[in-house]
Amino acid sequence: MIKDRPRKRSISASFRLTYIFIILIMIIPIGYSMVVLRIQTRRYDSIISNVAYANYLSSVVQQDLSSEIWAVVAGTKRFNDGQQYIMLRQVRVGIADMMKSASASSREVLEVASRTEKTLEKYVQLLGAQIEMKSPVSENENAMEQIRGVSALLGDLMQEFIIAEIEGAEVTNENTRRSSFFLFVIEIAIGILAAVVAYFASVGISQTIRRPIHKMEELSTRIARGELSARAEMPHVEELDNLASNLNTMAKRIQELIDENILEQKNLKKAEMKTLQAQITPHFLYNTLDTIIWLAESEENDDVVEITKAFSNFFRISLSRGHEWITVSRELEHVSSYLTIQKIRYPNILTYEIISDEGLDEVPVLKLLLQPLVENAIYHGLKNKRGRGKIMVSVKRIDAFGMTGGGIRFTVEDNGLGFTPERLKEVLSEMSSSTEVESLQATYGLYNVNKRLELYYDKQVSLEIVSEYGMGTTVSFVVPVKAKVSEELDV
Repeated sequence: MIKDRPRKRSISASFRLTYIFIILIMIIPIGYSMVVLRIQTRRYDSIISNVAYANYLSSVVQQDLSSEIWAVVAGTKRFNDGQQYIMLRQVRVGIADMMKSASASSREVLEVASRTEKTLEKYVQLLGAQIEMKSPVSENENAMEQIRGVSALLGDLMQEFIIAEIEGAEVTNENTRRSSFFLFVIEIAIGILAAVVAYFASVGISQTIRRPIHKMEELSTRIARGELSARAEMPHVEELDNLASNLNTMAKRIQELIDENILEQKNLKKAEMKTLQAQITPHFLYNTLDTIIWLAESEENDDVVEITKAFSNFFRISLSRGHEWITVSRELEHVSSYLTIQKIRYPNILTYEIISDEGLDEVPVLKLLLQPLVENAIYHGLKNKRGRGKIMVSVKRIDAFGMTGGGIRFTVEDNGLGFTPERLKEVLSEMSSSTEVESLQATYGLYNVNKRLELYYDKQVSLEIVSEYGMGTTVSFVVPVKAKVSEELDV
């Protein structure tokens, strides 16, 4: 009769009992060391704190207080303006605090120091009374000498206290050494015992499942790192075959779901962006054509030619033969054409300037990023402001993405009405949310640009908005200089 294989439950129980036993015996030195360490650490902290505080108080009574009394006696400072009582109170409080944690021998020194401090305070009060009664200088000097003598005595007591605390530290250190040796012996004994138990347990129950478990552990680690194409070999162990099969199925299904989700999200976002562009274009087209007709009727032929050229160039770059990427120079040419059209339409409210660092003309960039920002600046900034406004468009190379000169900052700045703090908060909230496009109010241009940046630059790029109501708004973003694109640039 063939014996059944050991059930997984018995193997698990054996491991569990072994682990519990090892953990329990390992807790003994850990608990002991934690308790000893806690006690000794608190004692050391107390000694160090007391020594430092006593040294400080010694300096106060021997130097600071003596200097303060000398200034009073010499007449450079009034007694009532002096800090002598504050110093005495500080010494009194310090002695009381140190008594709480001092050893018995150290506490006796502190008790003497406390009485000495009271004597010192009496001499200070005596000096104050003499000064108030305008006693002779010689009497004040005698009182000062008494104060100095008592101060020196109090300082010596602080030094005695420091010595007593240091002696206490030596005792604590000796106790720590003994505890460490005892703990070392315990740990060696427990380590030997744990090694023996672990050896016999591992030999008895782990040989048949070690390799397949290790392989599946490696598989789970690779999956956690994102290697979803990894697959586990079938271990041919009854208890583990289903687990290996389920891991392989899970990895395959996760990869399929991720691929489907990425494709769906990209298609969805691209569709939303193209819809937004389609909503903007007809409105701009009608207004521009109306302007051309109005200029032609007014026989302003030069303006007709200029706006028509700008209009043609604007749409030629917008289409770009269906490409999503163009060069920086073409993006600036596109926004320049748009501003030319708007300046002719609104000559009394709009001026603009476009500046760009050298060497950036041929760098690839996602198209139609600046025009929506400029349009937003005109219609929500300058048109609501009295008088002429200005738009500044700049392109500068900066240090970014972990490289020197690795980024390009695009900035659109206006001196229009600006956002109120409340409105700016709403705009930023709408931009960062996953709200439906149809529900957007006046932020669809900013939303359009921000979402396209996040989509095409893998969410490492987004809009930054700085605005002050009544002063203007600055909108900017930074893109990497070397963008990886999957299509030819339209140049």
